[in-house]
Amino acid sequence: MKKNGLLLVNLGSPDTPTTPDVKRYLKEFLSDRNVIEMPPALWQPLLRGIILPTRAWRSATFYRNCWTKDGSPLIVYTKRLVAKVQELMPEWVVKMAMTYGKPKISDTIAAMKKECKNITVLPLFPFFTKSTTQTIIDKVKAADSEAKIIDRFSAEKDYLDLLAKQIQIAWDRGKYDKLLISYHGIPTAMVNHGDPYRNETEAATAELIKRLDIPEKQIKMAYQSKFGPMPWLKPYLRNTLLNEAQLGHRDVLVVAPSFVADCLETLEEDQVQNYQVFRENGGNNLVMVPSLNDSPEFAQFITNLVQRKE
Repeated sequence: MKKNGLLLVNLGSPDTPTTPDVKRYLKEFLSDRNVIEMPPALWQPLLRGIILPTRAWRSATFYRNCWTKDGSPLIVYTKRLVAKVQELMPEWVVKMAMTYGKPKISDTIAAMKKECKNITVLPLFPFFTKSTTQTIIDKVKAADSEAKIIDRFSAEKDYLDLLAKQIQIAWDRGKYDKLLISYHGIPTAMVNHGDPYRNETEAATAELIKRLDIPEKQIKMAYQSKFGPMPWLKPYLRNTLLNEAQLGHRDVLVVAPSFVADCLETLEEDQVQNYQVFRENGGNNLVMVPSLNDSPEFAQFITNLVQRKE
């Protein structure tokens, strides 16, 4: 008898932290029309002629800095999460796929359809935005028009409780001047065209403030990972860190709720690059709250969410 299937989808990663593999990955990622809205006739020559040749080797260096003996941190944590969810849902078939790179969404769904009567897809992005979730929806629907998609979960009470608990534990372990809640940024133009991402991140921040035993005046939100010359959502995390250092706030805790698994953005961009900028401008201690990764509590949350939505 065929089982129900659950597919967890994350962003993806190069196969290896080498320049050729990173270049191949970035080419797929930055050719997505949901990510880069510029007409391909204008964008592709720029991408192939300038961005990939200059960015791929630099990004490969960053990937090497955070690569583990088991591979890409994002892939490793996602695999472990899938294994824990599978243990909690023995009557289901639980698999993973990546928006870019491997395993591909189309290949994984094709294999699942052979043993699954119904497939539920959960993008591992708490907040909906065109540049991440919409691409997953497009690829899933192309592979299985009947698949059910849970397209966001940032407003779920259990998720907010879990995230707040993670933050509070980290805050109580140290002595900090500020908590910075840093979300992955998106171009302002996307929001102006109706993308709900900013509203969802602001709503999550408000809910976290209610749950945290931290004075509201010590909490700020920001956006990180800006790419390209166009304006993105502000305030930018790096500028915020500079401002905090100049104000004498030398010990800062940062949480990045957009990322459920530690990855290049949390391990390299925040813990290395942003930490260095913070220190160079008078900061002392920049500590990251670990992502939920493959925690048993997060696996249980996913299990409960999927079963409730069934």
